[in-house]
Amino acid sequence: MRTYSTNVQLQSALRDFRQKGQTIAFVPTMGNLHEGHLDLVRKAQCLCDVVVVSIFVNPLQFGANEDLDAYPRTMAADKEKLFSEGVHVLYAPAVEEIYPEGMATQTQVQVPDLGDTLCGSSRPGHFDGVTTVVSKLFNIVQPDLAVFGEKDFQQLSIVRKMVKDLCMPIEIVGVATVRDEDGVAKSSRNGYLNPDQRAIAPVMHQTLNSCREAIACGFDNFLQLESHARMKLLQAGFEPDYFAIRDARTLQTVTAETEEIAILAAAGLGDTRLIDNVRLALNPVSDWGMLADG
Repeated sequence: MRTYSTNVQLQSALRDFRQKGQTIAFVPTMGNLHEGHLDLVRKAQCLCDVVVVSIFVNPLQFGANEDLDAYPRTMAADKEKLFSEGVHVLYAPAVEEIYPEGMATQTQVQVPDLGDTLCGSSRPGHFDGVTTVVSKLFNIVQPDLAVFGEKDFQQLSIVRKMVKDLCMPIEIVGVATVRDEDGVAKSSRNGYLNPDQRAIAPVMHQTLNSCREAIACGFDNFLQLESHARMKLLQAGFEPDYFAIRDARTLQTVTAETEEIAILAAAGLGDTRLIDNVRLALNPVSDWGMLADG
């Protein structure tokens, strides 16, 4: 595995791969890698000749009161995991490499509507930071495809729309959420949970599944389902940010034209903010259809 820290070094190496006719898959990460990240790498390996992984903790997507300084940096362990998975290239730039003129005057990429709801409402500017850095990384790496996890379904949706709207010649591939045996979605933030909080954490996925099952059985009072779910999370010890039933394509209110429903939740557990989602594909023949995991 080759490791590069500058754009010039990386692009020179990738040019050699392209001249050999090899395709390139890209997996952008912020490090502190877990099994969910490695599953993205394995998917990328199945789809392209060369896999590039980036590790960059992006300050532009952290709010003033968020955990940028506390975000775990585990570069040595991350390198070992990526080497074991057979990753070809690791790109690990410094902040100054990505934002050479600082962030105050950085041109930003914004995806309206999709980026303004759900997590976008409670974390103003977060998705602008995500789309800005992802667009920069895409321009640096110039991959044939990029792989993202479905755990952050809103982020995946926003990146897909950005690529479509800006005519980027990159295929975006989503990979199903990797979960622990108790259903908790793998996340770097799980490491912040104490043992008591970790024991509570499965309630989020259980609540999402219960809501999905109710809809699949024909219950269509979504406001009541959302209210009940928020109460269940609150009683379990969470501080709910949102629990929302949305059109999976637009992340807006479900309509008669909706083909797939996304049920999304974000909640605090102690000082840790957890997110998760499940989806429900609707059967065009009848009112409600089969289940699809998120």
